[in-house]
Amino acid sequence: MTEVLWFVAIATMLLGLLGVFLPLLPGVPLLFAGMLLAAWLDNFVRVGVPTLAILAVLGIAAWLFETLASVWGVKRAGASGLAIAGAGVGAILGIFAGLPGLILGPIVGAVCGEYLARRDHGTATRAGIAAGIGFLVAMVAKLATAVTMLAVFIFAWFA
Repeated sequence: MTEVLWFVAIATMLLGLLGVFLPLLPGVPLLFAGMLLAAWLDNFVRVGVPTLAILAVLGIAAWLFETLASVWGVKRAGASGLAIAGAGVGAILGIFAGLPGLILGPIVGAVCGEYLARRDHGTATRAGIAAGIGFLVAMVAKLATAVTMLAVFIFAWFA
């Protein structure tokens, strides 16, 4: 049974890393869950509660930054609520179109939502660019946080 749980812990961490790039997969929480399970399986000998607290804070910070970066990017462009909703719908539909859809879905959704709201090509284009920039900034922040979390976990495990 222990071997199965170790497999689950490692698979959960790998899914967490994939979730950094896939919008609907909760990457950082999955990464943390896998680390928590691994620490539990080791009876918290190598990775203790203080390390897990640091990892939890990093995970919460990543979630906050992702949320704020996306909203800030679209709001900074003066986009409407429909642009934000369009970016969300585009992100969901973009999953079915592979990597190009993951990147272009939120952008196209924001453009469509903003155009429906204001009927202005310039404002719609700015909303789309802002959605794209927000998506990229959030992805870079999640990746940096995930790598930091892995580094802290590995250091604690082997120290």
